[in-house]
Amino acid sequence: SQGNADAPVTLVEYGDYECPYCGQAHPIVKSLQRSLGDQLRFVFRNFPLPAAHPHALHASIAAEAVAELGGSEAYWKMHDAIFENQRALDDTHLVRYASDSGVSDPAVAQALADELHVDRIQRDLTGGARSGVNGTPTFFINGARFDGDWTDAAGFEAALVAAGGASVRR
Repeated sequence: SQGNADAPVTLVEYGDYECPYCGQAHPIVKSLQRSLGDQLRFVFRNFPLPAAHPHALHASIAAEAVAELGGSEAYWKMHDAIFENQRALDDTHLVRYASDSGVSDPAVAQALADELHVDRIQRDLTGGARSGVNGTPTFFINGARFDGDWTDAAGFEAALVAAGGASVRR
């Protein structure tokens, strides 16, 4: 997770790193984080859809490897790099993004080769499926599925503010 653990609002995204809609949602979420500051905690859960996005699983594996090897700050750098470079998610590029995030190339390359962290990713998938996730991105605000229009940044922000009584910083 990213942000204040005691924030009045928690936004959970089930996402696929190769999904173009998740790529479209990424800057919106970043903007919401800036606007709401310490009033918002953001959680990203892996929901790769490899039938539609062949690099999604390895992108999730690479991100989880970076989290394990480099910690939270490195993970979020990797997370952002993946979304900012969605058109280049082959293993070679993923290893480069990991290195740029501060995690060694060989360790991430090995994690990809061995498909480590698949159990962790599967737990996210299972949890999402149990919660009714059937596509990406799917958002939950304080545990309730958000079925509004996440592309309407102002409306999305208003829903977050209403959910937690958060005040928006301008």
